[in-house]
Amino acid sequence: MPKPTVYIETSVLSYLTARPSRDIIVAGQQQITSEWWENSKDGYTLFVSAVVVEEASSGNVEAAERRLESISEVDVLEVTDNAIQLAALLIQKRAMPAKAVQDALHIAIASVNRIQYLLTWNYKHIANATMREAINQICREAGYTAPVICTPAELGGENVG
Repeated sequence: MPKPTVYIETSVLSYLTARPSRDIIVAGQQQITSEWWENSKDGYTLFVSAVVVEEASSGNVEAAERRLESISEVDVLEVTDNAIQLAALLIQKRAMPAKAVQDALHIAIASVNRIQYLLTWNYKHIANATMREAINQICREAGYTAPVICTPAELGGENVG
């Protein structure tokens, strides 16, 4: 039986590789991310996209190197015309704000590639309960199934692999 598939969004890599935060909430999310990466990721087939690679490459050089190293063996999905069209629909139909093009692309790339889960800590535009139904509906209308959008805290590994 094949492993479930997971698209790793950039915020997860940032939390995985960043220095421990002094913010107690962020520090807890970093710890959850590290534990998921160590204990659960092998139960899934992981993917990132060219968008993730681009985002992970920006900023502080040493931090970017740590982010890129963490995904050095993860398959990279390309940004296809179908994904661009779906991202545009997500924005056009107001499931996501116009300024969230990269976030819409994460969802669209995962949807077009039939990825089961999208792992993120981005509550503003991706893991946002008020946007989920619209995202799911737009993906369905376009002939795709949206991934289950969740955080590492929600995607436990007990029942996997």
